[in-house]
Amino acid sequence: MDSRLTGHARPSDPDEFVRVSDLVKIYGDTVAVKSVDLSVQRNELFALLGSSGCGKSTLLRMLAGFEAVTSGRIYLDGEDITDLPPYRRPVNMMFQSYALFPHMTVEANVAFGLKQEGIPKNEIHERVFEALDLVQMAGFSRRKPQQLSGGQQQRVALARSLIKRPKLLLLDEPMSALDKQIRQKTQIELVKILEQVGVTCIIVTHDQEEAMTMANRLAVMTEGQIVQCGTPHDVYAFPNSRFVAGFIGSTNFFSGTIIVDESDHVLIESADLMRPLYVSHGISEPLGMQVHVSVRPEQMRVLRQQPAAEFNWGHGMVSHVAWLGSYALYQIRLDSGLVINASVPGMTLAQADAPGIDEEVFVSWANDSATVLPT
Repeated sequence: MDSRLTGHARPSDPDEFVRVSDLVKIYGDTVAVKSVDLSVQRNELFALLGSSGCGKSTLLRMLAGFEAVTSGRIYLDGEDITDLPPYRRPVNMMFQSYALFPHMTVEANVAFGLKQEGIPKNEIHERVFEALDLVQMAGFSRRKPQQLSGGQQQRVALARSLIKRPKLLLLDEPMSALDKQIRQKTQIELVKILEQVGVTCIIVTHDQEEAMTMANRLAVMTEGQIVQCGTPHDVYAFPNSRFVAGFIGSTNFFSGTIIVDESDHVLIESADLMRPLYVSHGISEPLGMQVHVSVRPEQMRVLRQQPAAEFNWGHGMVSHVAWLGSYALYQIRLDSGLVINASVPGMTLAQADAPGIDEEVFVSWANDSATVLPT
């Protein structure tokens, strides 16, 4: 039947591998996923990022076929898979708990899916050790899961997910069981493995650092909706809302009113600062509009002397210093009472006159460092 008559049109972009169109999931009176549209490119590593309960895992489970869609469509490589059961989808999902069979060896765990499909034994053996070699676990093939570390179990689960050669790999919080040091190392290793295999991958995580380290692009979700989608750099540097700016990384917010809006700059008067904020581009909004201005801690400079600049500075007192190796995070209480954070590099800290707690300081930032956001 002509897809134009059914309403299930196939994607037209040849590089688009996954398309989610107006997807909705409702549980009783709760709308878990609200009219989500999403496009993922072939061989892309894409992250769904959000806090617990935002709908990201529900969306992933609908892609896998473990949750029925209330409305909307899912396309994979041009095929409408919305109503296909999980076993008929060329999709594999690696669960947060890894879900390894404790009574089976590593080899048997990885081989399980192929055995269920009736693949010949010699082919199973060859593919199992090919997958274990890929994740550097071939030497552990006779061990049971309880004899492995968390990182090793994660690699076995990944091998089991890849062995069936899925078109789409779904990873649900794959690093959550690992401690920070192992997690950071494993993130990079996992990206290399996925690039080597050449599989399209969607990862769900609440860890912004993980998403920004691993993903080519990411989507920020809240309350069942995608609120911004882009590269990690674009989402961090150009957030489209106060929520995204505060969720991705750390930032300082100043509330104010637009008093000048020209094509090359905007001035915002804020009760939090002694002088107006100057942003080096126009925003085409009416004068008097209430806005938030975001300035990242690493863009703040901490000074003993009052800056010569007319705008973009404030005065306050150092209330706390957290030493974090290559830099320190200064908390500064401005004269208005607002507490802001500033990252001070280690080279500055090494100087004898680096400001200490309870000392008066000035903070300043460049004209192009601020982002204006709607209230």
